[in-house]
Amino acid sequence: MDYKQIVADAVSSVVDGKVSTNDIYAKIEKPKTSANGDLSFPAFILSKELHKSPQVIAQEIVDNINGESFEKVVAAGPYVNFFLDKGKVSHQVIETVLTEEEHFGDNHQGEDRVVTIDMSSPNIAKPMSMGHLRSTVIGNSIAKILTKNGYKPIKDNHLGDWGTQFGKLITAYLKWGSEEDVKRDPIHYLVQYYIRFHKEDEIHPEYDEEAREWFKKLEDGDPEAVHLWKWFREVSLEAFNQTYKKLGVEFDTYNGESFYNEKLQDVVDILKKDGLLEKSQGASVVDLSDENLNPALILKTDGASLYVTRDIATAIYRDETYHPVMNLYVVGSEQTYYFKQLKAVLKKMGLDSAAGLHHIPFGLITVNGKKLSTRHGNIVLLNEVLDESVKMAKQQIVEKNPDLKDKDRVAEEVGVGAIVFGDLKNSRIDSIDFNLQEQLKFEGETGPYVQYAHARAQSILRKAKSDYINSDNYALTNEDAWEVIKLIQAFPEIVKRANAEFEPSVVAKYSLKLAKAFNKYYAHTKILVEDDELNARLALVKSVSIILKESLRLLGVKAPNEM
Repeated sequence: MDYKQIVADAVSSVVDGKVSTNDIYAKIEKPKTSANGDLSFPAFILSKELHKSPQVIAQEIVDNINGESFEKVVAAGPYVNFFLDKGKVSHQVIETVLTEEEHFGDNHQGEDRVVTIDMSSPNIAKPMSMGHLRSTVIGNSIAKILTKNGYKPIKDNHLGDWGTQFGKLITAYLKWGSEEDVKRDPIHYLVQYYIRFHKEDEIHPEYDEEAREWFKKLEDGDPEAVHLWKWFREVSLEAFNQTYKKLGVEFDTYNGESFYNEKLQDVVDILKKDGLLEKSQGASVVDLSDENLNPALILKTDGASLYVTRDIATAIYRDETYHPVMNLYVVGSEQTYYFKQLKAVLKKMGLDSAAGLHHIPFGLITVNGKKLSTRHGNIVLLNEVLDESVKMAKQQIVEKNPDLKDKDRVAEEVGVGAIVFGDLKNSRIDSIDFNLQEQLKFEGETGPYVQYAHARAQSILRKAKSDYINSDNYALTNEDAWEVIKLIQAFPEIVKRANAEFEPSVVAKYSLKLAKAFNKYYAHTKILVEDDELNARLALVKSVSIILKESLRLLGVKAPNEM
């Protein structure tokens, strides 16, 4: 139930429709302290229409308000503060959550429309490092949030499986490579060859020419070049999928850059036909001066295509295949200008989904303050970090709960969840310096803290003998319980806000608040006491468990029942 709407309707009835209910709704606030009520309306926005002082208007609203959901309504200067009926509201909220369970907060604003999400996109023949974490987990969470808001996301892992780097890799493999080594540990050796190439070409610049020749052979379909490229792609995908499995991330398609090779000429033909392609110093560009942007370079002077050429082909393919209402690109913030150019070109081409193209930028991830770079050998492998996190989580679990069954599964859920949550609790635009020890703590703003709150709720329910679901009264008036109730009631709005902002941290920060409020309630309240409110307290614990588990699911994090 939307209590802001109830307040808006009540105020609107007092002012006799002189201000729209929607305008009133938009101005309703949540006071910083519960002493000022649960919701507040600033009456000064009505002064102009009613020709009265805000204080007089506030008092008139209080004198004439009518609403069964309010415990009391008081004027505080120009503000009208509404105190909701704790018993009535707590019963309504808990009953709704128990009825809808994990579907609490679902809405249909997406109307089953498709949204494509370009995410993760690692480069073939290179390991997935910590640098790939952000795009992967942010994109995965956004997809889950979109689904809860009624959209149909298509997760596209747009693999970096084409480009001059393959000429370099083929050259390096033929000079220093071993088929036996690559078969034994493909990614490790392929990346070592790549790193060695960039060290050696400083001494032997002729290696760059060899690499260009090999990539040209690959483009021309040379059997040896194609064979090696396919092999590199196959072993890389196998390694990537091991990491994705650990993260619990799946994709709907893996169409990489190579998939669009045959579609690039179509892009050029369309741009020419529409009169959008111009020559500039021998290159082919699309003029974007009317958008206050630099020209988009479509073809280099030698006729070679660029990233934007492929991204235009990709956007056309997605439009024709999926008819999306939005195209989301979960890519680092350093590419912001590029996506402005891409969107401008697609709009000029009249692409249906151009207006719905959104770059979802995120900040840099560093490890111990250092930027990650495959080329320079500064790599922190994501797989190794995940394994180390699981190992450390198991050590903590053994210390805290040595009798816990299925320790390995729980350790994996906690260890992986700590890394995912540790990323997503931050506003995505912020840069992160990764610290595994901090993210694995069971106290503070961490994933294990939220998971432990959920496990604590489950433990209480296992100990309970009462059938808390079959009750006709879930009324609670305790102040600590009320803080929990208000947070639960806010969950549907959190879901909508996270979707509107493409921001998983909205859910992560909410889950921390709910876990903290629940832990305070647990510390101050004897829940399993046999009295008239036992069922209501247990129902509240069950509701918290449902919402914490669903919040973690939206982030791509598991919620163990025991820890």
